[in-house]
Amino acid sequence: MTVTERYYAACCQLDSPNPTDREQIKTRVDRMLEMIDHAVIGYEPFFAVRLVVFPEFAHAAPIYPTVEELTDKLALPIPNEHTDRYQKRCRQLGIFLQTGSFIEMDDRWPGHLFNTTCLIGPDGILAKYRKVHPWIPWEVHSSPGDLADYDAPLFPVAETEIGRIGAAICYDWLFPEAIRQLALQDAEVMIRVSAYMDPWGTAQPLDWWTSVNRVRALENMAYVVACNQASSLSHYPPFSWPGGSMIVDYDGRIMSQADPGSGEQIVVGPIDLAALRYERERRRGHHMLSHLRNETYTGYQHPIFPHASCAEPPTIQSNEERIAEGRKRLRGN
Repeated sequence: MTVTERYYAACCQLDSPNPTDREQIKTRVDRMLEMIDHAVIGYEPFFAVRLVVFPEFAHAAPIYPTVEELTDKLALPIPNEHTDRYQKRCRQLGIFLQTGSFIEMDDRWPGHLFNTTCLIGPDGILAKYRKVHPWIPWEVHSSPGDLADYDAPLFPVAETEIGRIGAAICYDWLFPEAIRQLALQDAEVMIRVSAYMDPWGTAQPLDWWTSVNRVRALENMAYVVACNQASSLSHYPPFSWPGGSMIVDYDGRIMSQADPGSGEQIVVGPIDLAALRYERERRRGHHMLSHLRNETYTGYQHPIFPHASCAEPPTIQSNEERIAEGRKRLRGN
């Protein structure tokens, strides 16, 4: 495989009304295909954009409080007609696309839904990531980690001509243990598909979005391409979304960032795999991955957050009960 070592990534923020049924998703995809063209073709005289990323809930947010309602109104299988359209555009343009998340249903796990993003290239779906840490208590998606018979990788990393790419979704990134699973598989570009709401976004004093993206990049010596929702309160109540999408290099430098609060916007930034690979090979100091002392992290030897029953999908009430149990375990009760 011939690797393209230097290229640009584009984050495409969205500010659109949330669909109330799956028939409305098509118009969202129409707009995202237009934005792909803007990012790749429009910037072509200036930047070689090879990777395009959309935010969490790009296709639909979980606006209904139960799995039953979400299944009836918004959930889709993957692949679907929309991923087929994305693949066609990737083939036409010679690019790779990290989709915004879908509410996914899968016949293997009836009654369960997943918050899912796909890495798509010219030849089709290369990786499918299902959110391991749903934003509880409000999200009633299932974590694949709760399913006893789940046999796919929890944190897949894809080998591509633009590097080794892994993704995780929004709340996952507040768990350094989760993102480190990508890094330990030699991920070079880690993608954050996010709907990170105010006040934990881009503004002081709670600029978690900015801080977490930079720290995950430097502690794993990897590029972070982080695309965030930028929707107004009227489009995605009860929250507003600050955007601030960014590309961060392996030392935690912000290479490019969308203006906070700017709504729909495209921001592009450089990915230099040659520089990253050189530094990973050369460095002895601050090479945190090779300095890990896993045998000393004894706090990880005991489960804290309880597994859910595989038979029943989560509810807001069951999420609350599991949170309470996790807090008890954390205190040693």
